[in-house]
Amino acid sequence: MNTPALKNRCFEFYFRDVDTLVQVENPDPETVIVRATRNTFSERRKVAFIRELAAEGFIPDGCQWYPLPAGMPHVRWVIDISWLRLSEIAKTRTRRLMLSLLGGGVLLWTALLSGLLLTHGS
Repeated sequence: MNTPALKNRCFEFYFRDVDTLVQVENPDPETVIVRATRNTFSERRKVAFIRELAAEGFIPDGCQWYPLPAGMPHVRWVIDISWLRLSEIAKTRTRRLMLSLLGGGVLLWTALLSGLLLTHGS
């Protein structure tokens, strides 16, 4: 069965040990763009990561021989956080939680202040 190739394949990875999010984008067969949130990868680790991605099929097989320039796809590393976006669902859920926490705090404060004034007000 032939499956159509995706035009713009994009994958996200998280590296807990260095607290870094990485997005790998393959916009065309000759280009691979790796966006990282922090500059925490050594050159050796970059090469190992690119080779592992190629071995697993995330990017073209020619990248297994990265950083050799002869005929290999162009791999570009960028330190960039602009691709990080919060989803509308997360924003809505957070807004609802914060409003309920603030409302509960106001109700508790009002109840405590009323109790204080009723017992010591006489």
